[in-house]
Amino acid sequence: MNYLAHLYLAQPNAESYVGNLLGDFGGKKLTTSLSLPVKRGLDNHYLVDKFTDDHTKVKQAKLLFSAKRRRFSGIALDVLFDHFLIMNWSQFHNRPFVDFKHDCYKILKENLTIMPSNMQLVITRITQNDWFKSYETRKGIGFALDNIAKRIRFKNEFIGSIEDINTHYEELNSVFLSFFPQLIDHVNYHAIENI
Repeated sequence: MNYLAHLYLAQPNAESYVGNLLGDFGGKKLTTSLSLPVKRGLDNHYLVDKFTDDHTKVKQAKLLFSAKRRRFSGIALDVLFDHFLIMNWSQFHNRPFVDFKHDCYKILKENLTIMPSNMQLVITRITQNDWFKSYETRKGIGFALDNIAKRIRFKNEFIGSIEDINTHYEELNSVFLSFFPQLIDHVNYHAIENI
């Protein structure tokens, strides 16, 4: 899952938000120096990622991507699932998305000092440039994925992955709507952050 989904599945406080995002910023290397609430958030991040990676529907969705892009289909789905979460927000949350988003941005900006420097840089970009706004549209998702492709350190054909997404958009949305409630139940069942 990508940043928005991890925040959605976190507890609504700074240490949980930081922990739930930290897995994308070398979290395992930092575990000895983390507070217990941040560490539990990090553990929740890994629980979410493992469930997602192992889920049959997610594995099947990866096969909808063309052969030349399939290697990076997991990355594409992570970002796309944030888009589908926004598009289907009212099914999963009773607060308006814009309010949730701005609360997350505020908490993250106020707590940059408890993040490693590489995370501070990305979180600053997310909040200043309102990345979640761009995730609302297919064009924005395509732009985000192409930017990721440009940062991959070796030659690849990941650019243009929005073409595969557009071809299978409704099917991929159906996968998300089936999968995401199961992920929520999985997180609630394990309740790692409520120990």
